[in-house]
Amino acid sequence: MKSLFQLVIAGIIGGAIAFGAFKAFDKDTVIYEQIPAQTYQTNQVGNAINSTNIYSNPSVPDFVIAANKANPAVVHISAQNEEAKNYQQRKRSYQDDFWGYRRNRGERPQAGTGSGVVISDDGYIVTNNHVVGFADYIEVTMHDGTTLSAKKIGTDPSTDLAVIKIEGQSFPHLEMSNSDNVQVGQWVVAVGNPFNLTSTVTAGIVSAMGRDLDIIQGDKTIAVDKTIEEFIQTDAVVNPGNSGGALVNSDGDLIGINTAISSPTGVYAGYSFAIPSNLVKRVVDEIMEVGGDIKRAMLGVSIADIPDVRKQGIRVSQNKGVFISGFPKLKDRYGRVFGYSSAEQSGIEVGDIIVSVNNKQIDDTEDLQKSLKFAKIGDTLDVTLFRNGKKKTIPVKLRQGI
Repeated sequence: MKSLFQLVIAGIIGGAIAFGAFKAFDKDTVIYEQIPAQTYQTNQVGNAINSTNIYSNPSVPDFVIAANKANPAVVHISAQNEEAKNYQQRKRSYQDDFWGYRRNRGERPQAGTGSGVVISDDGYIVTNNHVVGFADYIEVTMHDGTTLSAKKIGTDPSTDLAVIKIEGQSFPHLEMSNSDNVQVGQWVVAVGNPFNLTSTVTAGIVSAMGRDLDIIQGDKTIAVDKTIEEFIQTDAVVNPGNSGGALVNSDGDLIGINTAISSPTGVYAGYSFAIPSNLVKRVVDEIMEVGGDIKRAMLGVSIADIPDVRKQGIRVSQNKGVFISGFPKLKDRYGRVFGYSSAEQSGIEVGDIIVSVNNKQIDDTEDLQKSLKFAKIGDTLDVTLFRNGKKKTIPVKLRQGI
């Protein structure tokens, strides 16, 4: 019996070693994704055990000040759409199953949780669009446990930001710091509600600035991006439920909104990404100005860099600029096709080479996208271009992108 027991133990150990070796050579594809809003069906997470005392090392900073300042201003958000609320009621009344409900209604119940940051004493809260964009009902739980209903003020899918509001006064809040002062290597603290574990604080350093990962859903084939990404990359631990939470510096100043992770599994695997506070402030101001959702303008052209055009055997007169290769046919939400873009309606033609916008030099497609990414519907741009070797300037009035 003893020999049999030893063989079983040896087999288990050997299997574990083999599995570990297999995983060591299994090169999973790294996936960049927005942090999913934590769904209600998430498995329970056990308490982590910290076996070390960081304060025994004087070279590690003390994050107590940052945590005490940020924690009261970070809230837990629970959101659901009308279908989810009706589904819960049907389930209680008729014990209807989820898939049966979907077949009957033809809609998908959506519900989840995330985080938000109070940014004013009268209850305005910034969070991610993917946390509340779908929601008809939003509930906010404050740091002290108080639960309040919230209303949606506006969203901006192109930056994955949203503003909601709770009624009241004198709320603990954070003011946005200047994210241009953030430096690679400095300590940062992430505050949020991962896995529904409220008021969770993690720390790390800034790994990189200005990351554009192409993870926010949108169309980047046209001259005005539908997505705007300038992420702060950190190694502070964030997970599902951290979405919309605060990234602060060691003084507790708000420098970003946690939004995305780099992971092959959907949970933290080493890197996280936050929208910088300067971009957050700009978008929040726009939402407050329009009093609702932000709808980005689009130039509406297919574009290419000059070297790429020449590789295709097309002769062009300029060495720098952006070549207009076509006008994409865009579809609306009903599948109808439209070809009347801002550029097409203003007289821009296929084969034109854009060299400046509002007197700002354009050398390549990246320059054009950067110069137009905050353009608003109704703005008129002076677009200077070359056509058949001749220079001309065309006023282009921007229309809403479909």
